[in-house]
Amino acid sequence: MYIAMNRFKVQDGSEEAFEAVWKNRNSSLAEMAGFREFHLLRGPRNETEGYTLFASHTVWASEADFTAWTRSENFRNAHKGAGTGKVHYLGHPQFEGFSVVEGA
Repeated sequence: MYIAMNRFKVQDGSEEAFEAVWKNRNSSLAEMAGFREFHLLRGPRNETEGYTLFASHTVWASEADFTAWTRSENFRNAHKGAGTGKVHYLGHPQFEGFSVVEGA
């Protein structure tokens, strides 16, 4: 199993717009081989730096399935127009990928 996460620093005041982008997107993840589940996570607010931390979290049967997703037309369609709109980010998303060692 493979877990892929992107961490986003969303500037104060953009949280609702950021969540709306995810809730209203046209996702084709379920069509992809090996896709298991998706979660959008809202983390703590960093008052000093003025952002709320979010993470997109996908679970895949294998790293190869995730890589196939990143090279697919579905991926390109899902990400066109990313970074435009009313959401203000502090920096680029930070990717983290994990191979599951043990799980229930």
